[in-house]
Amino acid sequence: MDLRRITLTVVILALGAALTPVEAQQPAKIPRVGFLAPQGRSLPLFEAFQQGLADLGYVEGRNVVIEPRFAEGQYERFPDLLAELVRLKVDIIAVTGAVTARAAKKAVTDIPIVFAVVVDPVADNVVPKLERPGGNLIGVTSFDPQQAKKQLQLLKEAIPGLKRVAILGDQGVSEALMKASEGQAKEVGLQTQRFRVAAPNPDLEGAFAALKQEHADALLILEEPVVGVYAKRIAELAARDRLPTMFAPSRVGAGGLIAYGTSQVEAIRRMATYVDKVLKGAKPGELSVETVTRYELIVNLKTAREIGVTIPPEVLKRADQIIQ
Repeated sequence: MDLRRITLTVVILALGAALTPVEAQQPAKIPRVGFLAPQGRSLPLFEAFQQGLADLGYVEGRNVVIEPRFAEGQYERFPDLLAELVRLKVDIIAVTGAVTARAAKKAVTDIPIVFAVVVDPVADNVVPKLERPGGNLIGVTSFDPQQAKKQLQLLKEAIPGLKRVAILGDQGVSEALMKASEGQAKEVGLQTQRFRVAAPNPDLEGAFAALKQEHADALLILEEPVVGVYAKRIAELAARDRLPTMFAPSRVGAGGLIAYGTSQVEAIRRMATYVDKVLKGAKPGELSVETVTRYELIVNLKTAREIGVTIPPEVLKRADQIIQ
């Protein structure tokens, strides 16, 4: 082989190497997803998020990395937890709850944020509108303006003679849900008394002492962070005082008497579909907020026996789940 042929061969090989796509030589970038919740890991919401992603083909450690963070009811930790997720260079942040979503909106402007378990995203100042809201936030709402009314009607069916209901909420969130619940209680002929507790050390013992003094017949626990974090303790105190309780479905493990409302687990799974869309190139502000309309009714007969309540058969027939 003469010198010219050798030189030509070397040049061709060099050009071939130069034209080989860089992407073919390097593994594809694995997306990193942050997850921030105001409660703890014990609630089923994070597991629902993992399952939602898995249903879409995301296998943790193989084609996605999930970075979960939990505030344990301490709102003051949100800035540090969000800063930590930013330092980890996550591609997207999934958050639960209006308080968390507002904190993320304030702290993070250049990373997409997907939310769920926000009762009313517009009233809670999470997005300006539901259709194509603009900005970097999008997600799922479980908003049912009549949910408290339906919950209280169920309590009236389950507790004959129910006249006075206490409503327990979180001082760290807006008054909107509390006022709506009070108004709907009056619509179904119930008197109300309100209690709002604050993180990081809510005075639950004091609240229950006041409940007893005011002769409350039942307790409605709102879907708000602090009372969610302390759901198990609330259920224990209510059982001690033989007080029937109404929780949101996601707190079914707390031990309350009845849980009813839009499915937060379903909302979290739907949130995973938005994460998938954004990771594939969709812009959050050009999507629209989706409303979850699936409801769950869960009755805890174990708690009913403990507090001496007999749940009518008509209520049990409608239950999606009965805890024995």
